[in-house]
Amino acid sequence: MTSRRVAPLAGLLALLAAAGVSQQRGSGPVVSSLTLFAGTGEGLFRSGDWSGSWTRVEGRTTSVGIEGLGAARSLVLLTTQVWVGGDGIWVSDDFGETWGQRARTRGVQVLLPSRWPQSDPTVFVGTGFGLLRSRDGGRSFESTALNGGAVYRAEWPGPALVVACDQGVLVSTDEGRHFSEPAPGLPPGPVRAMVLSSFFGADPVIFAGPDSGGVYRSGDGGASWKASGLANQTVGDFVWLGPFLYAAADGGFFRSQDAGASWARLSASPGRPRQLLFPLAPAAGLEAFLATDQGLFRTRDAGEHWEPAGFAGQEVLTVATFPAPEVLLQRPKKR
Repeated sequence: MTSRRVAPLAGLLALLAAAGVSQQRGSGPVVSSLTLFAGTGEGLFRSGDWSGSWTRVEGRTTSVGIEGLGAARSLVLLTTQVWVGGDGIWVSDDFGETWGQRARTRGVQVLLPSRWPQSDPTVFVGTGFGLLRSRDGGRSFESTALNGGAVYRAEWPGPALVVACDQGVLVSTDEGRHFSEPAPGLPPGPVRAMVLSSFFGADPVIFAGPDSGGVYRSGDGGASWKASGLANQTVGDFVWLGPFLYAAADGGFFRSQDAGASWARLSASPGRPRQLLFPLAPAAGLEAFLATDQGLFRTRDAGEHWEPAGFAGQEVLTVATFPAPEVLLQRPKKR
């Protein structure tokens, strides 16, 4: 067995010990941390064998199904809860076995519940026509100051709410009542890829990938921007993994070891990327999944090689798994 295979296996065993297993009704034990969900234009799918096979998620209840979901564009997995957004918002409390519809909001592209949903039921929802806010766990919504145009990403480290949208990257410090104007240095137009530093309150760094191409960095919470490489690349997603920043772009899969000052191309992209997921992070960083317009792909060596993981020739919109046990991440370097 090679060293590259030992690391993911060790990570899996560590997660099993830490996360344990949970019982599903009518079946054997299910390891939640090994359950993958994927959203496509045809709906929501689930794999219990780490992408070896996929089944459509429909829900076993006879009263409420998710047949009205349409395209599953957004997934959030919290403890035993699965949130999925499309033409409406549905929530499952048992790993996707049974469902309840929270809202009929159409065109949901982003779901952003509070980090403490038991004590703070605030949920932000990004749609094709702006950002909505719920104060009751997604059962009813009100408009925010961001209306008109699509929302593609949103992060809420608190108190800042940072949104990537058709207008660029906008920031609110009052839960969406007001938003900043687009800041200098970032090209005008839509931004679909965005990532914040792991310690945003103390280190307010944002990386953004505008549709016009390239990577841009803000060191002051979105007040100003500077180009940060990959000038001819359109980035679909960024992920921090400890001190390393990964960028999944149309023209390749890249890694920066110096907070965006330089980039190394690890491999060609297997398709136009939508979302990058390191499911075992931070315990292990070799395993990753990439949702693209040509299907779902998997790497076992941190992006040097990719293999098909389902949905060949289909666009995969989102992929998610239950969170791994939290381990303190190394703080990214400042420039």
